[in-house]
Amino acid sequence: MVTQIIKSAVLSGLILILPAVMYAQDIKPIKLLKPQTESGKPLMQALKERRSQREFNSQELPLQVMSDMLWAAFGINRPDSGERTAPTAMHMYEIDIYVAKAEGLYLYNAKENMLMPVLAGDIRGLTGKQPFVQDAPVNLIYVADLSKMSKVPPANIDFYAAADTGFISENVYLYCASMGLATVVRGYIDVSALAKAMKLRPDQKIILAQTVGYPKK
Repeated sequence: MVTQIIKSAVLSGLILILPAVMYAQDIKPIKLLKPQTESGKPLMQALKERRSQREFNSQELPLQVMSDMLWAAFGINRPDSGERTAPTAMHMYEIDIYVAKAEGLYLYNAKENMLMPVLAGDIRGLTGKQPFVQDAPVNLIYVADLSKMSKVPPANIDFYAAADTGFISENVYLYCASMGLATVVRGYIDVSALAKAMKLRPDQKIILAQTVGYPKK
């Protein structure tokens, strides 16, 4: 039976997402920890040390580090209003952060402070064309939800989505510099293949990806 499924998947061009189809029940939501906002180096020191790195240790990121990084990226810093650590035009909050890990793909839910399972299976290798993406512990994928951008003139949609992604990815850079992590933001992606593997809707658009991990020693 499994052999027949695999043959069918090959014929239909879906072999890359087969693990997710077969084992989606294997991953569960991850409750993130409360962010430790007093940790890390001061802002000016982080700015001094901010840089792109393309060599990563495969060591898993601890849950606290993952929690703090995602909060820094686009978490809620004003609970009364639900506003975030990064600005967004017209309060659209159109950028979703997907988290590709070895065991599967998750979606960051800032309101619940959780990683919600999307699909099981390792798609890290599809998040970029550079070889290091496959073995780094985390690849963030920034996806614009175009359904939330109805107020934006069509000619400006890409500009707003790119600008908001830039704010978020820079927050990740500064967090990584503050905590001694390595990161690089990337646009060298086979967007069609990745969107297919992620099962994105037609009104979702991949903007950039960002690799995060411990620096390779």
